[in-house]
Amino acid sequence: MIYFALAKGRLAEESAKLLERCGVDTAVLRSETRRLVLESADGKFGFFLVKPSDVPIYVEAGVADLGIVGKDTLLEENRDLYEMLDLRIGRCSMCIAGFPARKDALTRPCLRVATKYVNTAKRLFFDRGEEVEIVPLHGSIELAPVTGLSDVIFDVVQTGSTLKANGLVVLEEVFPEITARLVVNKVCLKTKSEQLLPLIGKLREVVG
Repeated sequence: MIYFALAKGRLAEESAKLLERCGVDTAVLRSETRRLVLESADGKFGFFLVKPSDVPIYVEAGVADLGIVGKDTLLEENRDLYEMLDLRIGRCSMCIAGFPARKDALTRPCLRVATKYVNTAKRLFFDRGEEVEIVPLHGSIELAPVTGLSDVIFDVVQTGSTLKANGLVVLEEVFPEITARLVVNKVCLKTKSEQLLPLIGKLREVVG
């Protein structure tokens, strides 16, 4: 059996559609269930629906052979696995955002940056030689500059509607092209190559 770790939510839905085009039976992903491990009716595939940040962990550990997760998560987690394909779904960008009148905040000393991408932000500003204070948050990142907790935020942006609703704008696109990637466990790619390589090849054809 081939096991997939999939990020919960919209990306899992897009991933299921993509896998279906490769002949993978993903009907079980559309069922209403509280089970944590799902198996296809033909017994060939298993699926773990987990938080995006957990996908690389499951794949690195070999619990899942393959995973589909955003490049933003891979940058943040920096796990020891193979990134095989850009699947061109889940498109977004990683940006620094804040109030339009505060664009000068980017040049102020010890900028306060709220983000859930703590490791990525630290590397980004270290490479720039900029001193910042990272404010780790796990949800409603846009609230930080609104309440004065931070000067700006560093987060993924898809439509920008949440930013706009809170009076914020993109001040800088740091990574303008973030998409979902297919990742694979390094050992599994060798030990289960007869199963995995044909599927990876089909995905490569479908993505184009």
